[in-house]
Amino acid sequence: MNRPLKVIIIGAGIGGLSTAVALRRIGCNVEVYEQAPALRTAGSGLSVMSNASVAMSTLGINLNLEHFGAPIRHFEIRSTRDRLIRRLPLPEISSANGADSVCISRKALQQALLQQLDERCIHVGARVSAIHEGTDSVSISFDDGRTEQCDLLVGADGIYSFVREYIQGPQPVRTADYICWLAITRYQHPQITPGYVGHYWGAGKRIGLIDVGDGEVYWWGTANMKNEQARNWTGNTEDIMSFYNGWPAIVGDIISQTPVEDIISVAAQDRQFSANWGKGRITLLGDAAHPMLTSLGQGAGMAIEDAAVLGHSLSINSDPVQALRQYEALRIPRAEMLVNASRTLSEVEQDDRFFHCLKRDLSLQFAPSASLKRSLENSLIFKAGSMGQLNSNTPEQTRG
Repeated sequence: MNRPLKVIIIGAGIGGLSTAVALRRIGCNVEVYEQAPALRTAGSGLSVMSNASVAMSTLGINLNLEHFGAPIRHFEIRSTRDRLIRRLPLPEISSANGADSVCISRKALQQALLQQLDERCIHVGARVSAIHEGTDSVSISFDDGRTEQCDLLVGADGIYSFVREYIQGPQPVRTADYICWLAITRYQHPQITPGYVGHYWGAGKRIGLIDVGDGEVYWWGTANMKNEQARNWTGNTEDIMSFYNGWPAIVGDIISQTPVEDIISVAAQDRQFSANWGKGRITLLGDAAHPMLTSLGQGAGMAIEDAAVLGHSLSINSDPVQALRQYEALRIPRAEMLVNASRTLSEVEQDDRFFHCLKRDLSLQFAPSASLKRSLENSLIFKAGSMGQLNSNTPEQTRG
């Protein structure tokens, strides 16, 4: 056929919207279906590291995230006694990479992506009930009786992905036995300068304080807790504060100034990595493909990288099915590395044994600068050359 590919994306989160931006850029006819009755405008904060912006730039896309969030200018890790353990050279690496790493609210990142789209391509209240594969197309049925047909189907529907389960069958999530509290609040403090990121490490507990711009601060806290208790958390602000007794005053202050209804609690979890991302005219992307723990701050960035590489693969392959398999082959090694690295780092950060924590802190404090930089570069640098023969020039019109 000699027409633009019709691609249906399931899920209108960061991965789904990023994919819509990338695929519309290369000339695809894109429709996004989201099961929620409206696009989620509330939520916490996240980081979009420089690797994600660089990946999108290879398609000629500039999300201008520095206008929506706060570029990281200072990144430090401190002890519970407020002793500096180490400043991380993340701003320098990002600068050398050619793009800022930006901390941003989920709502603001959504707005940045929507500015690149015609919102008429987004359909809400659309829960998938069945997928039917044909030789030359895929049909999707929805709970409300609708049926849509497309040339390609992309599952970007999160950690509990319907599309993932269709491809892989039922698979359990992997718990981590700690809780995460997440919130954004308006807050001022001399310590939180523009572009500030500060993490405090304790025994089985952590907290982060992050400027996301416009007078707002994103804070997150973790505490070791059995998964069942974390999933059913019903505590209030005072209960959260009790986990951080004796920590620096700023920690208790920002928690106490956050309305309890603005604090999200989630049980930490990911999935055992699987390289089975697709079949036929269907593939996975973002958390549907590779949900990871948050220790590396790369969940959103990896979804955006996925979108860019999928766009490249479709732009240079006349066979769209071959393009999906090429996309998967290119992405799976890096995704597996970061899923496993996030899990390993999380276990180190959440360790609650005294001597293990002491070793952790001293290892970071005295790590040679060169080795620390190399370790950070593994996740922060998107290497266009790793896309094989993919052309990073202006992409061609994609046809089926």
